[in-house]
Amino acid sequence: MTTRTTRPGIASALAAAALFGISTPLAKLLVGGVAPVLLAGLLYLGAGACLLAWYGWRRMSQHAEVAAHGPFTRADFGNLVGAIAAGGMIGPVLLMEGLARTAAASASLLLNLEGALTALLAWLVFRENVERRIATGMALIVAGGALVSWKGGAIAFGSGSLLIAGACLAWAIDNNLTRGLSARDPVQIAGLKGLVAGLTNTVVALALGARFPHPTIAAAAGSVGALGYGLSLVLFMVALRHLGSARTGAYFSTAPFLGAGVSLLLLNEALAPLFWPAAALMALGVYLHLTESHSHLHQHERQTHTHRHTHDAHHHHEHDFPWDGAEPHTHNHTHVPLLHSHPHFPDIHHRHRHNKSADS
Repeated sequence: MTTRTTRPGIASALAAAALFGISTPLAKLLVGGVAPVLLAGLLYLGAGACLLAWYGWRRMSQHAEVAAHGPFTRADFGNLVGAIAAGGMIGPVLLMEGLARTAAASASLLLNLEGALTALLAWLVFRENVERRIATGMALIVAGGALVSWKGGAIAFGSGSLLIAGACLAWAIDNNLTRGLSARDPVQIAGLKGLVAGLTNTVVALALGARFPHPTIAAAAGSVGALGYGLSLVLFMVALRHLGSARTGAYFSTAPFLGAGVSLLLLNEALAPLFWPAAALMALGVYLHLTESHSHLHQHERQTHTHRHTHDAHHHHEHDFPWDGAEPHTHNHTHVPLLHSHPHFPDIHHRHRHNKSADS
């Protein structure tokens, strides 16, 4: 199901996946010469520094994008702290430690668990609607992850695989918390997350005795982080605004396939025995997610917020200021209660409850 309103989210999710997917084998190249915790810090420092510089330039130049998002509020603070801790501190450290113990191609495929765990948490904890098709796709992705670790007639989840699975869980928590911030400026949020997480992990690593790498290696890590973690997170937040956590996680699940391909070309690694069957299972799971269609009669409750919008079916409101008719535009506005039916994803206007008769 692709509509005019979901296309920006789909494109953003796929672009975020591409950037993150490529960053995994590149981080594998760096992890041998840099302590894993320090590397995680440098990756996020690169992301935070570049994004906050970008955000500062936009504010100084009074760029329209700065005014296109709702203001950061006190209620957002808990989501931001949790996202920084889970996704900016814990997740990267676990991934770097896991990469040190696992082939990059297999690690890239194991990262597909992030999308499945994101959907599972969205469904069980955050009450986002997840239908049978999404659940089936999620199960196939998990099965593919299990096949990657199949050795000698049994599933051999070594320490590297378990660490990467832990990183996926941390990022799944981060993704669902970040959904609550998706109407905010993604450059500001991702920049703050990168700077705080990067500084924390870097200071901790140095305090534990890690040696700071050569400036060339540090710059390379910062560059990988700016694209694979910084810009990727900005695009991921844009996708969350349009698609919700579970669906964005599904599109983002394409990242490991690209990462695995780059690993094979760049690092010339040997394939795990069941690499291709695992990839096929995961590809089928992602396909089920990407071809989902969801439409039913639903009720919009009264809601007041600020974001860029056009006067479509969900935005029928008067203006208390002179308006020249230009669209899209940004201002604080109130949605009146509305009952209607159309195809939709759980974007910022469709986070409603479901019952069995509502799913199709």
